[in-house]
Amino acid sequence: MTHTRYAMAFSARTLLGAGSLLPLLAAAQIAPLKYELTGDLGGAVYGTQSVIRSKGSETRLLPYGFFDYGRLAVRVDTLSLKTVKFGYGYLEFAGRVSQDGWRADTAALSGLKDRKTPIPLGIGTFQETPYGALFLNAFVDANKSHGSLLEATYAAEFKVGSWSFFPQLGLEYSNAKYNNYLYGVSAAESAASGFSVYSAGASTSPVLGLGVDVPLGEPWTLTMQLRRKWLDSSVRNSPLLSRRTQDTGYIAVSYRFR
Repeated sequence: MTHTRYAMAFSARTLLGAGSLLPLLAAAQIAPLKYELTGDLGGAVYGTQSVIRSKGSETRLLPYGFFDYGRLAVRVDTLSLKTVKFGYGYLEFAGRVSQDGWRADTAALSGLKDRKTPIPLGIGTFQETPYGALFLNAFVDANKSHGSLLEATYAAEFKVGSWSFFPQLGLEYSNAKYNNYLYGVSAAESAASGFSVYSAGASTSPVLGLGVDVPLGEPWTLTMQLRRKWLDSSVRNSPLLSRRTQDTGYIAVSYRFR
């Protein structure tokens, strides 16, 4: 699968515990590291739908990258440093650009405190197997919550003419620390805002997505992605939330280095 853009993350412990994967990992052949840029680099319009009451969707024009350069890998919102060989890829140190934080800057959120944007740091691996792409990550928020975030997504690829389609299926897990910081309501905030006291627990949310690559004429490519996450009840029941699902996506134009 060439230049697959859609990944999944889970803990290395889960991967090692999946006995059906071990024969595949043992037999995997990994291409040697090359210190030349391969992949896509350009710009994109990113959209994120807020789940917080009175907060609208956010649209940003930012750089876009899905490329490798030696031990460095950039995969849209994740920056990784490859270490030792592991299965069909490498064990990696990884960091994520999060958009989960929010500001209490509307009248409806008066009395609440701002939630600082998480800084997820951890380990992971990108597994480009003969049966699809697998990207496994386990993060801890280095900012205020100090909570844990695990993600798992499987992505396949199929072509229709010159277009490439990447259907995705995944799970996202976050522990109570992570969720309660972002979506909980303390007694002090309840008294100041009128929202009920709420303590959010751990959550596991399914995610479906679809990515599309459209060639624009060598070496330019148009890449589009849309993902929907169904929120777990432990998050969804927070009085701060106004939605049961969250949509994210982007449209990117990039130069493809081969």
